[in-house]
Amino acid sequence: MIVLRPINTPQTLKFIPREYNATKIVLVDESTNTQVEIDATFTQDKYYLTTDITFSLIEGRFYNLTVYNINDIVYKDKIFCTSQNVLDYSINKDVYTSNVTDNEYIIL
Repeated sequence: MIVLRPINTPQTLKFIPREYNATKIVLVDESTNTQVEIDATFTQDKYYLTTDITFSLIEGRFYNLTVYNINDIVYKDKIFCTSQNVLDYSINKDVYTSNVTDNEYIIL
């Protein structure tokens, strides 16, 4: 899974493809099932294909990523959009409050 941020500046997409030619990216929003097609320029970096693209993503949503070389699928993955740090990510950030207790039990 690829984690991207909901920002309007270029983000680097780096992956190991099935073949080293690619022409476009198709993103499908899993919540609304809307599809966006992006023409991209890819460069090969050793075993990777990389591109810098400005995505229009919404916080907390999953997207299906498909990279094509004309009509052939070169790479498939899932994207998650979050502004949180990936290492500290919590689905309950600013939502969940824990119950505070002193754990004292009465034994009869």
